[in-house]
Amino acid sequence: MAIKEQPKSPRFRIIANILLAVSGLFLLLNLFLPGLFASGPTGVPYSLFIHQVQEGEVNRVSVGQNQILYQLKTENAESGPVFATTPIFDLELPKLLEQKGVEFAATPPPKNTWFTTLLSWVIPPLIFIGIWQFFLARGGGGGGPQGALSIGKSKAKVYVEGESAKITFADVAGVEEAKTELVEIVDFLKTPARFTQIGARIPKGVLLVGPPGTGKTLLAKAVAGEAGVPFFSISGSEFVELFVGVGSSRVRDLFEQAKKQAPCIVFIDELDAIGKSRSSNGFYGGNDEREQTLNQLLTEMDGFAAGDATVIVLAATNRPETLDPALLRPGRFDRQVLVDRPDLSGREAILKIHAQKVKLGDDVNLKAIATRTPGFAGADLANLVNEAALLAARNLRQSVAQEDFAEAIERVVAGLEKKSRVMNETEKKIVAYHEVGHAMVGALTTGNGRVEKISIIPRGMAALGYTLQLPTEDRFLMNEAELRGQIATLLGGRSAEEIVFNSITTGASNDLQRATDLAERMVTAYGMSKVLGPLAYQQGQQAMFLGNGGANPRRAVSEDTSKAIDSEVKEIVETAHEQALEILRQNRDLLEAIATQLLETEVIEGEKLHDLLSQVKPVTNS
Repeated sequence: MAIKEQPKSPRFRIIANILLAVSGLFLLLNLFLPGLFASGPTGVPYSLFIHQVQEGEVNRVSVGQNQILYQLKTENAESGPVFATTPIFDLELPKLLEQKGVEFAATPPPKNTWFTTLLSWVIPPLIFIGIWQFFLARGGGGGGPQGALSIGKSKAKVYVEGESAKITFADVAGVEEAKTELVEIVDFLKTPARFTQIGARIPKGVLLVGPPGTGKTLLAKAVAGEAGVPFFSISGSEFVELFVGVGSSRVRDLFEQAKKQAPCIVFIDELDAIGKSRSSNGFYGGNDEREQTLNQLLTEMDGFAAGDATVIVLAATNRPETLDPALLRPGRFDRQVLVDRPDLSGREAILKIHAQKVKLGDDVNLKAIATRTPGFAGADLANLVNEAALLAARNLRQSVAQEDFAEAIERVVAGLEKKSRVMNETEKKIVAYHEVGHAMVGALTTGNGRVEKISIIPRGMAALGYTLQLPTEDRFLMNEAELRGQIATLLGGRSAEEIVFNSITTGASNDLQRATDLAERMVTAYGMSKVLGPLAYQQGQQAMFLGNGGANPRRAVSEDTSKAIDSEVKEIVETAHEQALEILRQNRDLLEAIATQLLETEVIEGEKLHDLLSQVKPVTNS
């Protein structure tokens, strides 16, 4: 696909340029080279003029406002040379001229010549045209035909079929279900008669919904590339301006351009920028810019399908819950296509596409890399491949090795190594026992991934050490026992500090926050409480795809219910804490052995780590 160029300057602009250049040339010549058009008198200093008057050499004088012309005495007074001088405010000059018998008079105002008259009528309008043209060019972004008057014009980029490589469905992986839904759109754009002859109506709008980085924009471009039709691309924020009415004007202009190039695709990225619910501000109605833009979009989606104009609107958002219901009703965005994070096979397919651009070593196993990157979106995997290539180049390798990918994963997940952050021996020992505590509890409890690495090398902004756990398979549901196991694993580090040092440090603050949030979701969202029952106590609807990093806001509940929630959350966390303590007390010798080895090597991973953790004994109830 290639960006379509806008038409060149119109004819009136060329004529204006020619007139402006000609008039400017005449003006310059008249100002700086007046001798080309008329001959003038010889200029002399004012002091010389006074001296000649006093000596009686001057015959007659013509005093003007800006110039004094005078003629010297000769045998033929009528044909003597004329001299000019610049007047000086001198009240004694008339008296001097009268004393010397010089004939003098005031100069009448000059008459305008045809050339000066022409300049006075032509130059001002042309200067105005030149200034207006300058602002036209400035407003049009340097070459657009609309200029300053284009504030209400659409800023959409238009892609048409060109010689450059186009994006097709072969360039998109990991979202097979979404591609299947969009193939129908491509078939309709290619052969609309096959659908219309039996009375079928293609959806006017298709909404691509999913987390950031999953390939929504790439999918839209692939649809246009497969169909071979023009593709209008614009972001929702480009409709909104300071002036009320500009956004709605741009919406109208966008659909007018689309009708002219139908069949075509209009892609609006970040639809939530203009499509937020009109009742989100607490009241209905209003006259603000965003609401007018949304109303115009709704109107255009109802009306542009009239006639033979085949215009399909694709839009993308990662916040569908904030959109106005009028956008989502049948007849507008009829279909919603989920573009979710890829599964294991999808991640492997995405890695294969991005790995084609780099030189891979013989030891690279893309399936193993896909297994170690659960939750990564397409953009994350593309960044991972690039990060691995940068590491290989930094290490002066000719190709990217498997260890480069392993290091790149850790850089993305845990952050950069902070080799300059040197811990003293006491802190290093505390971190070692803390991380081993996480690993041992995680190896024995359910609901956790397989422990692949323990490190006490500082990474990122705050991590003094970390335990890397990777899932053995893609999981979508978790039961209560698995969630309690995750909480116990989070508290394993603090439990190890209590057992070994009989004290606690600030290193477990993040673990405690995550454990508390997970326990609160078990009670308020998942209904995993025998006391409170299968009820949801969260406030309203949670934002989709944005994660659950913070504490969940509760709905309005009674004081007794609030106390019951706090009591249940505390019970879950304390039970998991006791479970972690029992596991570590049961395996105290193994805890000491692994921690000692970790202090020596700083990193334990692979089969060596698996062998050590396989010796963890389950808790026996005596």
